Amino acid sequence: MTEVTGMNAAPDGQVPPSEDGGAPVLRTEGIAKTFGAVVALRRIDLELRRGEVLGLVGDNGAGKSTFVKILTGFHRPDTGRIFLDGKEVRFRSVKEARAHGIETVYQDLALIPQLPVYLNLFLNREHTSLANIRWLSKQKMRRLARQYLDEIKVSIPNIDAEVESLSGGQRQAIAVARATQQQAKILLLDEPLAAMGAKESAMIIDLVKDLSRNRKETMIIIDHNHTHLFELCDRLAVIQHGTITFDKPVKDTSIEELTDLMVSSYRAQIVAGQRERRAS
Repeated sequence: MTEVTGMNAAPDGQVPPSEDGGAPVLRTEGIAKTFGAVVALRRIDLELRRGEVLGLVGDNGAGKSTFVKILTGFHRPDTGRIFLDGKEVRFRSVKEARAHGIETVYQDLALIPQLPVYLNLFLNREHTSLANIRWLSKQKMRRLARQYLDEIKVSIPNIDAEVESLSGGQRQAIAVARATQQQAKILLLDEPLAAMGAKESAMIIDLVKDLSRNRKETMIIIDHNHTHLFELCDRLAVIQHGTITFDKPVKDTSIEELTDLMVSSYRAQIVAGQRERRAS
């Protein structure tokens, strides 16, 4: 098990270069958060490199969701610092986080089922013509949608089809495509393979691998299924009791090691709960 220790920033607020000479895309330093008497995060130190896919693992209540909400601007940390491309950033809202290139694809995908594929790809970022009248440039959006989906090898034969007529895998692919076409620095995927069959899962796995390897997209994936994480990710980080207790490349660990760690943690929580009840 690898325990992550503190990381020191340069005095001017810049992150010092890593061993390979370049600053990580994302670096967090001492992120902590409490809600009243509840300590959600004690200290989160994390680095994420360009093109890397990180799997974020943690039981309910471990702090995983709170950390993600801080990265996306939903919560502000009580203490700690966030660096993007070596520069410190402070998010006061989700809008600010998105403006800095943090995009999230949640389980509900935020698609409008009754709209066609191409309009969902440009949802809230529509192309218009004749500025005073604001007509939608549908032909331009169709062309750009087809071009981009072909570039990232997403098979959607008819971009005029309504999203509700598509498979779960195709819908997930559209949501990911919408986020990545905005040139996101970091893409967070929440349970991207949830409730999918083998064929649909393979589509998303291929998409994630292509985006990370060929387009150098940087991603954080939240998933409770360890098999999914080993298929999708380059590295795994486990959050327990508000801190990262395990951080390893996928090639240096195994499903068995990760499962044993999570089971041991769960048993320890049960024992601690029993002691508290006996003491009360």
